[in-house]
Amino acid sequence: MSQKKHPIPPEILHCEVTAKSRLFTVEALQLQFSNGEQRHYERIRGGGRGAVMIVPITADNELLLVREYCAGTHNYQLGFPKGLIDLGETAIEAGNRELKEEVGFGAKQFSDLKTLSLAPSYFNAQMHILVAKDLYPQKLEGDEPEPLVTVTWPVDKWQSLLSQSDFTEARSVAALLLLQQYLATEV
Repeated sequence: MSQKKHPIPPEILHCEVTAKSRLFTVEALQLQFSNGEQRHYERIRGGGRGAVMIVPITADNELLLVREYCAGTHNYQLGFPKGLIDLGETAIEAGNRELKEEVGFGAKQFSDLKTLSLAPSYFNAQMHILVAKDLYPQKLEGDEPEPLVTVTWPVDKWQSLLSQSDFTEARSVAALLLLQQYLATEV
């Protein structure tokens, strides 16, 4: 399949920070495209280290998920354990730490499913989706304000997870579908 690609990204004529928080920096950009057109864009610049989402699979072939409060939607959502990559950590090290903090297990085996962009038109953040296997119990203290609820779900019943009213986060849905592709090709 042939795909036409744009030769170069637009030139950034001006970049100005318009807001800054603990997690994000909002920038206003003045861009000039290769055809001479100029446009004003805004983008959110993350910390640059990225984040991880872990799809843990137990020895009993069950998925481990967490139900946690989400401020953006002001409700509780069911999804896979996730978190930011700390300074100096690899994605796998961050994944193992988050797994221990959120569900009380570490993993001896990780497989990288895919690195996803999150709203790339507005946000430069990336999330590494990892599968974790060969789990062992180990709990680390996390930064959650309340205990997370751990939910187990049989891998072979994955489709029913999609019909759960609180399983709506796009990253978790993508991770679940990527997992199916991974499991279909696993030897």
